[in-house]
Amino acid sequence: MVESGGNAFPWHLGVFDAHCHPTDTLANLQSIPTMRANVLTVMATRAEDQELVAHAADEYGLTQAHVRNTVMDWSKKHRMVPAFGWHPWFSHQMFDEAEYDGASSLAPEQKVAHYQSVLAPKSEDRDFLLSLPDPRPFGHFLDQTRDYLTRYPLALIGEVGLDRSFRIPEAWLPEHTDHRDESITPGGREGRKLSPYRVSIDHQRKVLTAQLRLAGEMQRAVSVHGVAAHGVVYETLAATWKGHERRVPSKRERRKAEATGNANAEPSETDNEGPKSVEPKSYPPRVCLHSYSGPAETVKQYIAASVPCEVFFSFSTTINAWSETGDGKVEAALRMVPDDRVLVESDLHTAGDRMDQYLEEGVRKICEVKGWELEEGVRRLGRNWKRFVFGKG
Repeated sequence: MVESGGNAFPWHLGVFDAHCHPTDTLANLQSIPTMRANVLTVMATRAEDQELVAHAADEYGLTQAHVRNTVMDWSKKHRMVPAFGWHPWFSHQMFDEAEYDGASSLAPEQKVAHYQSVLAPKSEDRDFLLSLPDPRPFGHFLDQTRDYLTRYPLALIGEVGLDRSFRIPEAWLPEHTDHRDESITPGGREGRKLSPYRVSIDHQRKVLTAQLRLAGEMQRAVSVHGVAAHGVVYETLAATWKGHERRVPSKRERRKAEATGNANAEPSETDNEGPKSVEPKSYPPRVCLHSYSGPAETVKQYIAASVPCEVFFSFSTTINAWSETGDGKVEAALRMVPDDRVLVESDLHTAGDRMDQYLEEGVRKICEVKGWELEEGVRRLGRNWKRFVFGKG
């Protein structure tokens, strides 16, 4: 249980989970209305859970009418925001139709060729490659995601990203499928041994970039996964806003602005992004780097004045490796993040009391590292979440 340290946790101020996966355990979805957290940002990851997230949003999702009200007026039942996306762990299950003459499905030999081209090292085990899921055309998935975003005006794109460390699991064997846990949404690892194969970073980048472009087109926020790939995640994101960077005023311009009492004004040509903009762009309006584990120096790149995309950083106690002494890599990164760009998340696969517990732990840890009073921290994190998801705080 969470140690309160004598301070009762101020749930009444509003706590918002920036990234979680409760549709991985469908039986627990009914716990959402009884949770102390106000709103969950629920991620999709693969073929099996896109429609599950949509169904959950139909039952528990916020609507634009809810957002116009204050937090305390929000319905106890309607407390989730959906996100639709394809996770890098499943990126090998996508193929580019343009490479197969616009095909909507692949013949067995094409399936083998596809997996040989995107997996490393290249496999000559034809039986293994044929046992993997039939890959889907990526264009069809993007069309489906566009439809979901239209259907759910508050929805995000997520979980998407890059991961150099993961390996795809071995295929299911008949004797294993007969004993799988039916309460868990199919498609995940579920205890299977890992194969020696990783998905090439080039293929992962292709899948990620297309989803980032869609986020720019639809002007939706994005939740991004990055493991052992912090540099290439930044490069991939930066490529989407290349040519649209904000112009940073010179020292002379800043001195002149200060002298005229207009120090906070930006030149009009730099104002190429605003929270209310619906104009399609090549880059997302807002991005959250979830359970951020990169170095503090990379934080500086994302918060540079020239970056036209507003980048947030979420932290959890389930994924982030906090140090016992408080001077570790995660703490250094968190201290570098501006106060108005910090989010909290559970990244948990099941809704209910455990998710609330991990959120409370995360809030307390962030407040401790940031030096915030608990109530101040809860209010800050709530404002930040609303600005990340809705473009306004």
